[in-house]
Parts: sequence; C-alpha cells; structure tokens
Amino acid sequence: MAGRAFWNCAVATVLLLCSVVTAGAAMKTFGPFRVDTDRPEAIELNGRIEEGTALDFRRALLATPNAKLVVLNSPGGLVSAGLLIADDIHQRKLSTFIPAGAECMSACSFLYFAGAERQVDGKLGVHQISADIPDLTSAQLSISDIIDVLNRFETPVEVLTVMFRTPANNMHAFTTEEIAAYHLNHKAGDPPPAATPIVPAPASPQVAATPAPVPALTPIMPSPLPAVASATPSPLPSAMPSEEANQTLSAIEDYARRPNRMALYGGLDFLGRDIASVVVSDAPSCAMQCLSDKSCRAFTFNVKTPVGRGPNCFLKNSQGDLDGNSAAISGLLLTRTEADPQTMHFGAIDPNTNLYKDVDIPGFDLSRKPFASAKRQFDCRMACVKEGRCAAFTFVKPKKECWLKSGVGQPRVMTGAVSGAKTPMTFAPNTVSLN
Repeated sequence: MAGRAFWNCAVATVLLLCSVVTAGAAMKTFGPFRVDTDRPEAIELNGRIEEGTALDFRRALLATPNAKLVVLNSPGGLVSAGLLIADDIHQRKLSTFIPAGAECMSACSFLYFAGAERQVDGKLGVHQISADIPDLTSAQLSISDIIDVLNRFETPVEVLTVMFRTPANNMHAFTTEEIAAYHLNHKAGDPPPAATPIVPAPASPQVAATPAPVPALTPIMPSPLPAVASATPSPLPSAMPSEEANQTLSAIEDYARRPNRMALYGGLDFLGRDIASVVVSDAPSCAMQCLSDKSCRAFTFNVKTPVGRGPNCFLKNSQGDLDGNSAAISGLLLTRTEADPQTMHFGAIDPNTNLYKDVDIPGFDLSRKPFASAKRQFDCRMACVKEGRCAAFTFVKPKKECWLKSGVGQPRVMTGAVSGAKTPMTFAPNTVSLN
C-alpha cells in the first residue's frame, strides 16, 4: 500500500507541474479566438460567431502575423460575420481544420470552405439561412453573398445543393462518404474536384456533439493470466517528426501531430524504444525533458536510481513493451488524432516485490526444454510476462536456463535460482491536458 501511495503522490506531482506549465503558457484570447504566442502558427475558434466576432478575428491576426491555420469549433452564428471572417481567411491563404471531437456548423462552414487547405476530422454541417424577421429581399441578398463567396472558394456545388435543401431548423452533417465524394478535404495542389454524385439523405434534425521470505504455497493450477501488450504501439507513430521534417508538413498536419494530452501511469515501465537517457532530479523533471524534445512521445522515470548513479529518465519515441515495476513512473504523450488513454490489465511480475532468490518452483514446466531465447534473468521474467499461458518462472543462473511454468506449487530452496509468479495488475492513466 505504501508503494501505491508513493506512485499516486509522484504522479500527482507531475500532473501539478504540467498544469502549472500549461497555465503559464502565453495564451491570448480575442473573443472566441485563442492564440498561443509560443506557437503562433494556429488561431483556435471555440464558440459562437456573433456581432463583433469578425473584429475579434482581425485582432487575433494582428497578434499572429505568421499564422497559417484556423482551428474551428463553433455551432455557427451570424451569416454576415461568418462571411467577413471567411473572406479574411481566403485573402490570407490560411488553412482550416476541424479536429476530431469538434464541430463546425452553419455559418462556421463558410470559414471552413475558405481554407487554402482544409481537413475535417470532426463534424461539418450546413443548412438554410434563417432570420427573425421574414424579409425576402434581405434573404435573397444574403443567399447571393453566400453563393458568391463560396464560388470564390471553389466550394463543390454539391455543398450548395445540400445547404439550400436543408431547412433552417435542421442541420445536415456531412457523412464520411460525402466528405470523400464531394472532396470536402483539400490539399494545396489538388486539382479542381470532379465530385462523384451522391443523393443526400433527407435532412433530419441533428444534435451537435458538444526480496521477501519464501511463501508457503499450496499446490495450485492458476488460470493463465493475460499476456502483456505487445511492443507495437498501434495508435502511435514511430516517432514525432523532427524540426526539419516539420518544415515539409502542412499547417494542418503539424497541428494535428502536436501532443495535447499526457497520460501518466504509476508502477508501469515502458521498455525499449529509447531515444535518449538523462539524469534528472525527479519525475516532473523527466516529464519536462520529454515535453521539450519534439521526437519524444513517452518516458519512464526510475525512482530507485540515485541521482548521479546513472540515467534515471528514459525518453522514448513510443510506449514500447509494458512491464509492471513499482520503481517506475511512465508518461505517454497523445495527439488530437489519438484516442483517449486506456486502463491496462495484465499479469505482471514486479522485479522489486515478486522475485525470490535461491528459490525453485518444481514442475509445471510449459516445455521439456528451457526457453532458449532467455539467457538473462530479465529476459526470462519478460518471456513469462508476454506468454499468456505462463503463471511463473524459474531462472537458474549457473546454467543460464529459463523455465516457464503453467502453475505454482510448493517452492523449494535452490542455490543460484530466481523465481517469480505473475500477479494480475491494473494500471489506470491520470491524464492532464497540455492545451
């Protein structure tokens, strides 16, 4: 229990430091627009487009003259303000991006289609214009303005068709198939779209997605414990792009690949995938080392390595293999395009608490021959962790033999042997936003 309390305290310290650093970032707001002056390539819109929002955008542009991207998350608002902002985006040749989990509806769609490059990962929706006072002349003028502006943006004609067919009290959110068929995503150099005709589904109302003594054990045959997750980190790229590589990325790609969350795990070691190892004073310092290195996607800090006795902070390009280790605190950086971190469950053999020296576990061998690939105690332990049928292991040091076991019986004394048994463990992430 003391070890668990220590992990929680250390993880909380890292979370607090990240929160303080995030709060201290040079953020500026202009109405619903937000700018990080430390990374002024992007202007973020979060909120409705109201009277005065177009002026707010002009102020944001003055604060970030080198902006390349507008990130959109808005339920819409005033048509006139939306058209003014869209015109500025078009004139500046800015890119537009709707991240996963965000929405760009109604008047916000004008901003999206103004992008020199544009990409929708979230929701994009359109409908007819609406007004509190029915004025046919004003409505016709507004429709004329919309058609004129969207034509200048080379907006696919199918978008206009869907827009004017959808009643003002409904919202048509484009499906994945429509986004592809209408070429709603656009990169610089793409030829004018020749859209594949799709008959839009009838409009319907949509809601926006806002080491210990040898234990006396009774012979047992435990059920196989789950194997540890493979080293292949499926949702993560092999490495973050280098500064030089970033120069070849579009503004959208660069923004989408930036980490926006850090998931922290106490008692979990990320093995392998190291890009650097350094000496730091504590776990928060290790986290900051990773945050300051563009190629770092994960880290592990060893709390038992005294400062000055060798590296205790290991920076990684991905999470690698997983190992339960009470001396470890690990962190994983996640981007906007990656799913939220998951709680991990697997059978672990903690090298600090679950190993017994000069102890043999007789019988229950998974094979008549020792595991040939493991010539070290560490390799033998990890071979058992990764093998779903393995419940325990014995490593005979003099012979460098690794015996994987399907169960645990009555241990016996054997000089030079080291044994360990799997324990089901759960590792829940603590997540902090880096925005």
